[in-house]
Amino acid sequence: MQETKVVTQTRKDTRRLPGSDGLIPVPGREDHFFLKAEVIRLLERVELLSERHPVNVLVVGPQGCGKSTLVRQFAARFNRPLAVFQVGILSEAGQLFGEHRLEEGRTYFNEFLFPKAVRTPRCVIHLEEINRPEHPKALNMLLSLLAEDRSVWIDEIGRVDVAPGVVFFATMNEGEEFVGTEMLDAALRDRFYIVALDYLPPEVETQVLRLKANLGEADALTVVNVANRLRTNRNDPVTVSTRHTLMIAEMVGLGASAKDAFVSGLQVGRDTLETVLLSVHLEGRLPGGEEKDEYHEY
Repeated sequence: MQETKVVTQTRKDTRRLPGSDGLIPVPGREDHFFLKAEVIRLLERVELLSERHPVNVLVVGPQGCGKSTLVRQFAARFNRPLAVFQVGILSEAGQLFGEHRLEEGRTYFNEFLFPKAVRTPRCVIHLEEINRPEHPKALNMLLSLLAEDRSVWIDEIGRVDVAPGVVFFATMNEGEEFVGTEMLDAALRDRFYIVALDYLPPEVETQVLRLKANLGEADALTVVNVANRLRTNRNDPVTVSTRHTLMIAEMVGLGASAKDAFVSGLQVGRDTLETVLLSVHLEGRLPGGEEKDEYHEY
């Protein structure tokens, strides 16, 4: 019987590279994305600080409030390549770097995109849902990359050093309502600057719907007021993300009633919507807070 010889070698999986030329692409800008002025100033400082050394930023906030868009906008604004990685699929340490495969009786290490991104100067590395790995130890190898030494040793590919100017962004939803999430390890969280996002204030969200969905002032205000009433319902609050309000606004812009658009965009009963729509109609605009944050298009 012929003996099968098993050897280990490294092979790069170019099929995983997002650019056809092997380069990690720079994303395009998105119009009409608004952030607090203080958040914009922080991101500008992150850009300046990255000229000295790699930087880590953790973006937290409710579902659909623009966390991933913020990361893309940062990369686009400063002409940086962007690589996105889903932490939620990780079940073991080192899984971001590659995996062993068997082909024609030979094993080889298939290197993934992550080490290439880490070695790419000025790359933005987005770690999505960093608090949702299948196993908590899957993040262990990130600790060294995010710490002061900025390097990690992988037996199959050697030492991986973080390139100059790299910015790590991690995003996460926090709260009991998010199934499968874990509290982020304190040692890991300590390595990040924190950006906290929330839903846009009514006047800003109304402007976003007018600009992005080409909706009239009255219709945009109705969508936002109904969404805010559902969000703040004491008995049965409903999560209505800015992503949802934009989807609903687009339906309204195509002739759907606000009630029909909300029913199709959310799992909300018609009776509940009837009550909310009536209260919004009777009360008019929802009052805003006394102290308003300053928002700018980013």
